[in-house]
Amino acid sequence: MATTCKYLIVIIFLTLLITGTYCQCPLNSLFIITRMTGAKIGGKTQWRVTVVNKCNCPLSQIILNCEGFQSTMPIDRTILLKRGDNCLLYNGHALSGNDANQFAYAWDTPFNLYPVSAVTGSPCK
Repeated sequence: MATTCKYLIVIIFLTLLITGTYCQCPLNSLFIITRMTGAKIGGKTQWRVTVVNKCNCPLSQIILNCEGFQSTMPIDRTILLKRGDNCLLYNGHALSGNDANQFAYAWDTPFNLYPVSAVTGSPCK
């Protein structure tokens, strides 16, 4: 009986691992890359931000630290919603595993945007 129970637990664990529902993505799997586009908007440099999810699983509810963030060009609130010193990306929607998305803003210097939190989803690739 005890052996059967052990085998059952191992089978359940392996099933969760194989199907990806046991996957957890660390915050350092989110890369934030900021590059100058060369354009000027309202006299300020335009910056393109690329958010890359290097995890195999989708990440949603991505929160970035965006303390002091400003832009002379409007940014769609469904892409970047500023709440105090944090910003919600993509209205909380998931960024697929091994995928990237971009947005742009205009200011004198680039802001140090970095991930504060995210929720790992499934299925994992």
